[in-house]
Amino acid sequence: MSDLPDGIHLESVWLVEATYAPDAAETRAPFRAEHLRRCAELKDAGVYVEVGALADVSASVIILRAADEAAAVAIVRDDVYMRNGVWVKVRARPFGRVVRDGIDDS
Repeated sequence: MSDLPDGIHLESVWLVEATYAPDAAETRAPFRAEHLRRCAELKDAGVYVEVGALADVSASVIILRAADEAAAVAIVRDDVYMRNGVWVKVRARPFGRVVRDGIDDS
């Protein structure tokens, strides 16, 4: 017996928060195009479900598919922002994504 309504299931994904360095609004500029290209590629590949930054440039939020927490963190750590100090901390948490059966909204 499930408490989920008919036609709905939960997809286990990861919510990753990547914290920006205090000066990120300035230091991200040379790396932004590469970062955004990679985000788009990972979305196209179905790895990233959603990705974007908070308006105050305090953190990026990434919802992604990965086998486990270590894999989720590794994917985000491989970003040009992390390699160049634009992001300074990455934290991943399990996330239950609500999905309608038969609808591909990834």
